[in-house]
Amino acid sequence: MPGSRITALGHHQPARVLTNADLEDMVDTTDEWIRRRTGIAARHLADGSVADLATEAAAKALAGAGLEPGEIGMIVVATCSAIDRCPSIAAQVAGRLGIPAAVCFDLNNGCAGFCTALATADHAVQAGAARHALVVGAEKMSDVTDWTDRGTCVLLGDGAGAAVLSASGTAAVGPVVWGSDPTRRHLVRLVDEWRPAFAQDGQSVFRWAVQELPAVAAEACARAGIATTDLAGVVTHQANLRIVEALTDRLDLRADVAIGRDVVDSGNTSAASVPLALSKMVARGELPPGEPVLLFAFGGGLSWAGQVVTCP
Repeated sequence: MPGSRITALGHHQPARVLTNADLEDMVDTTDEWIRRRTGIAARHLADGSVADLATEAAAKALAGAGLEPGEIGMIVVATCSAIDRCPSIAAQVAGRLGIPAAVCFDLNNGCAGFCTALATADHAVQAGAARHALVVGAEKMSDVTDWTDRGTCVLLGDGAGAAVLSASGTAAVGPVVWGSDPTRRHLVRLVDEWRPAFAQDGQSVFRWAVQELPAVAAEACARAGIATTDLAGVVTHQANLRIVEALTDRLDLRADVAIGRDVVDSGNTSAASVPLALSKMVARGELPPGEPVLLFAFGGGLSWAGQVVTCP
């Protein structure tokens, strides 16, 4: 069976920026408290929809890949914040970009959604079900934010990232490591009310991510046949800076490895966080083409998914 390769990336964030100083006027908080607890300085808020965000990122990735819309055979959008049930966000992206006959569906695996969607598309390409796929992580977390809760409203932001995945003679997307612990599904959730709101047990999530997930991330490298010291970059879910740094500190990495810290400027964008950070790092030249990069995401469920990819 053929392998697959990420051939292009794209990302999009709304122009509106909500700073910590802005939040000081909304809830009982301070810039110092937010930075100390989360590392976040700002986040972007959208006026449009999840479909708007997804389409913008997908269009950039499609243009970067140099493909015609008709060449895309699959679109998978990872999102947990979309209010649209049918048609899916993926189908809306297809319609807006003039993609005529792709299989389109949305996937909800919380913050682990993009890495889950990437693995799903990789499996489809390997099986010959599609030659080119669009994989998108898009979230409008501001729609599910309780703006009166100072513990969570400081965390969340809106945005989207996308990747074009294409069939390749060599596998440039490594075997996925994924799973969940449903006994702790209540620790990160959208409260099921007339208007869903994000809620979490932050301390429990921090302990889980830092204590249990480094071994899972290392397993993703082992399945790809490399050591963690071979990595040129690590892009984890941008939950908060404390988790990102504590998790990566527990991996055996080279001193010069590039680590995604987009959470500082974007906040927690759930399923969008990994592709958003990855696309920005590639655009800035922080990740050398052809080198291995670990993508690793985790969150509601509690779920996790990760794989090593070759940087486009």
